[in-house]
Amino acid sequence: MQQKTIDVAVVGATGAVGQEMLKVLEQRHFPVGRVLPLASSRSAGSRVRFAGEELEVHELRADSFAGIRLALFSAGGSISQKFAPVAADAGAIVVDNTSAFRMEPDCPLVVPEVNGDEVRRAPRGIIANPNCSTIQMVVALWPLHRAAGIRRIVVSTYQAVGGAGARAMEELRAQARAWAAGEALPAPRIFPHPILFDCIPQIGNFTERGYSVEEEKMMNETRKIFGEPDLRVTATTVRVPVMVGHSEAVNIELERPLSAAEARRLLESAPGVQLVDDPGAHRYPLARMAAGTDPVYVGRIREDRSVEHGLDLWVVSDNLRKGAALNAVQIGELLLEKGLL
Repeated sequence: MQQKTIDVAVVGATGAVGQEMLKVLEQRHFPVGRVLPLASSRSAGSRVRFAGEELEVHELRADSFAGIRLALFSAGGSISQKFAPVAADAGAIVVDNTSAFRMEPDCPLVVPEVNGDEVRRAPRGIIANPNCSTIQMVVALWPLHRAAGIRRIVVSTYQAVGGAGARAMEELRAQARAWAAGEALPAPRIFPHPILFDCIPQIGNFTERGYSVEEEKMMNETRKIFGEPDLRVTATTVRVPVMVGHSEAVNIELERPLSAAEARRLLESAPGVQLVDDPGAHRYPLARMAAGTDPVYVGRIREDRSVEHGLDLWVVSDNLRKGAALNAVQIGELLLEKGLL
């Protein structure tokens, strides 16, 4: 029996995440019938690679989605707000990688390893992909939450410039080239300060509460994904001079006792997780290790003696893959598995 194929549109196909979506679709042998790369008029006519072919990029328009069953969006929130409902009205199921719909009550926010059944509850035909830093944290914490109940999360992130897009990565490269040549660093355009050899404790604008937008996303999205609206979560998000791979120091307080050894056993068999936890041998997750790979790596698991039932963890993942493209394609796979595509 011939496998059912799905016509897929990738909106923002020329961007870093869009190109990664094409790569993941190919690598995971998603049953693609036709791939339609879409982007702005500036990028129309350029080409992207998929399955050994060069595909022409088409301009994103209101009539772009005829016959499309799955539309993967990663072209910015304003584009998603305008075109995602258009794609859904044309019969596609939209998986949107922006923040445009994440907190909408009728748009599920899905991480397949955590709350995959939520894909069934998408009355608008739009499913939201969470923030990259949120995704890797909830994949690591969900098995522990199910076992012992998390009552509070404190997370500090160390986020790669790749999370801000291709131009941000080039900004770091340009600063590195200037430093190597003994020249003054070029003025930053993407970040508020030069990122080379520094850490910037700001990702997004600041809100009235003093948190950055990225921090608010992590807190609000974690509550929605876990289905725990009153869960206590606080975050500090920091941009660091790493190209790809977000790292997170996570501290949790649990309702019930859970030893570090028990946490390791749970995470060893958790879907999407790879345990790397032998500090004595200098084995713990690194961004370099995560780059280009799919797992959420967890290590440095230890008991926090300053609180009752506390644990500390170090969590690392490729922000372009599990933090964006891979999670979106996995949602597509879930839709297929459940007969929704």
